[in-house]
Amino acid sequence: MAGLKTIGLYKIFYQRGGGVIEVLRNINLEISEGEFVSLVGPSGCGKTTFLRILHGLIKPSLGRILLGEKEVTCPGAERGFVFQDDNLFPWRNVLDNVAFGLQVQGASKRERYARSQKFINLVGLKGFERHFPHELSGGMRQRVNLARALVLNPEMLLMDEPFASLDAQTREIMQGELLKIWQRQHKTVLFVTHQIDEAVYLADRVLVFGARPGSLKASLDIDIERPRPLEIKRTPRFIAYVDAVWKLIEEEVRESMLLLSGGRQEDFTEEWEASNGDQGGDRAHREGASSHRS
Repeated sequence: MAGLKTIGLYKIFYQRGGGVIEVLRNINLEISEGEFVSLVGPSGCGKTTFLRILHGLIKPSLGRILLGEKEVTCPGAERGFVFQDDNLFPWRNVLDNVAFGLQVQGASKRERYARSQKFINLVGLKGFERHFPHELSGGMRQRVNLARALVLNPEMLLMDEPFASLDAQTREIMQGELLKIWQRQHKTVLFVTHQIDEAVYLADRVLVFGARPGSLKASLDIDIERPRPLEIKRTPRFIAYVDAVWKLIEEEVRESMLLLSGGRQEDFTEEWEASNGDQGGDRAHREGASSHRS
């Protein structure tokens, strides 16, 4: 395994007509080998673009990316990408979906099935090998998505809001399952989410991006012992971390929404009041936390 380092990373997109959009500005960060890091920030701040650059799907406009001693210039098997949508092949069953990457790499049928079975078992889907995607729940499909990434034995996992489409109960269960898997594998993980309590619960450290152009505003260590049962989310210590991250991000969210509304204060105010829930329910979580403390 290896840690990740970015040096002076910028990304600019050029528009038709000569306009430019600066999406990322001077990102300098380090993620240690085996560390689980969450990344939060307002909508449109470049989180997904940043992940895609780290994977090699998009080239940076300026700067360098190092995974261990190796410079990242294109996609590679040492970086697994878990997308928000599972993107499973509907005509392939669970076993063949998980084995797809190994098949592309030229592994024999016997080898790819043996390795795939190991990770199907790891994500808790033993017995579902012959099921097709339409026969699975949303949480089960995301488990297949995760197994498909892990079977290639990447040094690092890049996860782009993989639980965003799940209902609240399934999402919490999947958070706990992900930590169990990570504790067995100890991959280096960068996990993007809009839900602040999810970021705190999963991570050793939470990174906060500012409004576009995205830049690293803060890095907060989460000093909560592992393993972490879901019940820890109701403790004052956990709630204090959620509040601390929210304070770092709140002004950035307001600024981002003002930009998205075209700078009209009345539109911004309506959007802000209506969509605080866009942060994954964190406002309600904080209000509940306040009543809990009182």
